[in-house]
Amino acid sequence: MPSCLIGMKACVSTHHLSRKLNSLGHDARLTPAKYVRPYSKGPKNDFRDAEAVQRPTMKFVGKTRLRVFVSIANRLGRDRKADTDAAGAGLAVAHDLGVQAPSPPAKATPFAVAIKLHARLDVHAVPPISTAKHAAGGDMGGSGVEVSTLVLQGGGALGSYQAGAYDALLAAGQRIDWVAGISIGAINGAIICGNPPERRVEQLAKFWRQTSSAITTAPFNGQEMVLELFDETSAAITATFGAPGFFRPRMPPALPGFSYSPQRLSFYDTAPLRETLLSLVDFDLLNSGATRYSIGAVNVKTGNFRYFDTTRERIGPEHVMASGALPPGLPMVEIEGEYYWDGGVVSNTPLQYVLDYERPPRDMLVFQLDLFSARGELPRTLIEITQREKDIRYSSRTRMNTDLMCRLHKLSQSLARLGPQLPPELREDPEWRGLYEAAHENSTTIVHLIHRRALGEGASKDFEFSRFTMERNWGDGKLDVQRTLSHPDWLNRERAPRGVVTLDLTKEGKAD
Repeated sequence: MPSCLIGMKACVSTHHLSRKLNSLGHDARLTPAKYVRPYSKGPKNDFRDAEAVQRPTMKFVGKTRLRVFVSIANRLGRDRKADTDAAGAGLAVAHDLGVQAPSPPAKATPFAVAIKLHARLDVHAVPPISTAKHAAGGDMGGSGVEVSTLVLQGGGALGSYQAGAYDALLAAGQRIDWVAGISIGAINGAIICGNPPERRVEQLAKFWRQTSSAITTAPFNGQEMVLELFDETSAAITATFGAPGFFRPRMPPALPGFSYSPQRLSFYDTAPLRETLLSLVDFDLLNSGATRYSIGAVNVKTGNFRYFDTTRERIGPEHVMASGALPPGLPMVEIEGEYYWDGGVVSNTPLQYVLDYERPPRDMLVFQLDLFSARGELPRTLIEITQREKDIRYSSRTRMNTDLMCRLHKLSQSLARLGPQLPPELREDPEWRGLYEAAHENSTTIVHLIHRRALGEGASKDFEFSRFTMERNWGDGKLDVQRTLSHPDWLNRERAPRGVVTLDLTKEGKAD
């Protein structure tokens, strides 16, 4: 059925019911009992109920108690020595919210209880950290809560930029409700979603230090020519010997013109990646619903793009490997009898999936972490042509997609304004109702963070797994987030009803 606005009197059972309805795409709002009677303007009927739940001054509940629960759970998650009273308070608040808390064994630590509560907490009910102010017009969606999403582009060795960016987001206290990734973004996302918050940066660092452990030297000075030579030499070493914990040369190698099984049709073997994922990612936690996780891959036979999503299916290491199986270097991966390649073959950025196909009916805050910049300088050499072509191809028309979203939102605003002016008989027309329902979109803020070309970086940057470059990219990602979160345009941003705002606040970037 179409997405609906649903109003309910708040109680323990409706807390649970509202989360179920929200998970189905509806907008369920809870009203405190003390406010139900004052908002009655006459005998109870469907018309008056519908008017009341949409009234700008209507008060809704649930967030205060949820914030109490999140505060307690976060405290327990940070401090393994937290007292038992705090754990008991967390269990009591969870019960009041309709969250089915686990029954811990007698000797269970408060920390263990907190982790289980985190795993069972419905992400649709928990408010992320947000500093946005509302424009005139009231509280969009009734709750004022943004769904905070991390969109991670593919880009191989450049992915440590995303790890550094997440490091800074976590340090700033920014909650993430949903992670969507492609290729290396899927790997970073799995490590983020498959660990409790206090271990995520540590596990990301383990992954990136392992993949860069074969080349730990650094260039002897910072001149561009020296950096270019170092970049190409490091990439050549990676191409020859692979990246530890990620991929290794296939032995014996596959020869052109000869037939092999699908799993052997590649230059490299990704068995090390499977072991790495199993050691760094708790797949039970990843699939628990604590943080939504979505990754894209391409069906080799049909050419169709497919997203694997923890809201619909259980995701394992094979799904993550499929999202990063870039041919012909890495082998296709079998899932349920079908073979998949890297999602970047079709689209390297899952932004459209998040904003168009699967967005919940609430305001959204999207941190889009791109590893290839669509903008660049005019090439001067044949080598620079190769690099520029790769940047354009893998940037996946990011700015065009955001521009299209802005145009669609403007059309949505026009439809919403036109609705009340139509005669009643036209409002009941099924075709108009379909258009009008589609027009009721929430506000969207897209924070664009882009890895920009470093001095000496060449066309092989996405498979140059040196420790020096990894740490540089990590630091760049961290710095870009710190600059963004301290920028006046971020600190003073407002959420306009049905509006789209894009912020690119690093280096030459500015708010759009």
